[in-house]
Amino acid sequence: MQLSFLRPLYDRPGPWCSVYLDASRDTHDSRPALDLRWRALKGELLEQGADAASIDAVERVVRGHDPMAGDYGLAVFATGGRVVLSEYLSAPPLRDLASWSTLPHTMPLVAQRGEQVAWVRVLADRTGADAIAVSAGGVPRKAHVKGRESYQLRRVRPGGWAQSRYQRAAMEAWHHNAGDAAAATAELAERVGADVVVVAGDIRATGMIAAQLPERWQDVLVRTDAGSRTGGADPMAMDDLTVQTIAEVADQRITTALDRFGVQEDVGAGLDAVVSALQRNQVDTMLIVDDASADGELWIGPDPTEIATDARQLRDMSVADPQRVRADAALLRALVGTDAELTVLAPEEAPELTDGVGAVLRYVDAGTPGRGNG
Repeated sequence: MQLSFLRPLYDRPGPWCSVYLDASRDTHDSRPALDLRWRALKGELLEQGADAASIDAVERVVRGHDPMAGDYGLAVFATGGRVVLSEYLSAPPLRDLASWSTLPHTMPLVAQRGEQVAWVRVLADRTGADAIAVSAGGVPRKAHVKGRESYQLRRVRPGGWAQSRYQRAAMEAWHHNAGDAAAATAELAERVGADVVVVAGDIRATGMIAAQLPERWQDVLVRTDAGSRTGGADPMAMDDLTVQTIAEVADQRITTALDRFGVQEDVGAGLDAVVSALQRNQVDTMLIVDDASADGELWIGPDPTEIATDARQLRDMSVADPQRVRADAALLRALVGTDAELTVLAPEEAPELTDGVGAVLRYVDAGTPGRGNG
């Protein structure tokens, strides 16, 4: 998982209000229920010493956000009287939460987000296509392609000497329209860095579009005849295939990260080793088990790589005033600051992961803990 979307939270000092709230509005009394939940969280922030301006900024988002249908949640982060990041959660958080702390409490957000897969889906027929693309950060982009050819789109059978000319005209029109759709698809895929391209709809149109896509997108292409551009068509089969394909890509990423970690043997295993690797800008991908009850702590300095398991180590690194913070908050800040990635695991996916954390390393040298030299 890329964590660049969190960078604004670490580009400015704290302390931070971090709020996770069930904002579901699927019943007639949802507004009063939301008010009660927010008042409880506001009281917790006040008890923890949060400043009134930052609390008010969070409240404006909670009370003024555009409601969604069904069950969902909100994550809001504010400091200095300003909301720096707010995000809808696709499901309510495990529990409402409010914290006032040196670093933003971002672990629940990344755990719920999971692996973010950028994708493009194209619904095509012989006249053009409708496409939607979603980046790894969840930003949607859309395109509507009307093919340049509208004459003679059916392969009619008039009989006589003109039949072959009509057939060729239809095939050429389909081919041109598919080329326009393929160009638009490739452009969207390029813009979002697509991991998956789903081409759905008319079977002949999808084949022509697929054939004209650049080679780099052929490897991530999935074709299906599910879906139709006609009004009233049921999109369920196409939606199911898209979700399944995205889930398979996400699962494969997790498997790959675990495999890469496994071949390192004991290098990068456990909290001490991960902290040491982060100090050395050595982590490519950190693996962490999602544990909502985790409450371990680490020490940090102003720089993201100033992270340690005890304050004395930081003082030895010339950090004048080490701060004790949540371990997961310190780890995530270090990952963002060193452009490393994160893989969040369910407990059953890594039952023997030491301390629930490990790292795939960018490099291994003589100073790497666990390499056999202490």
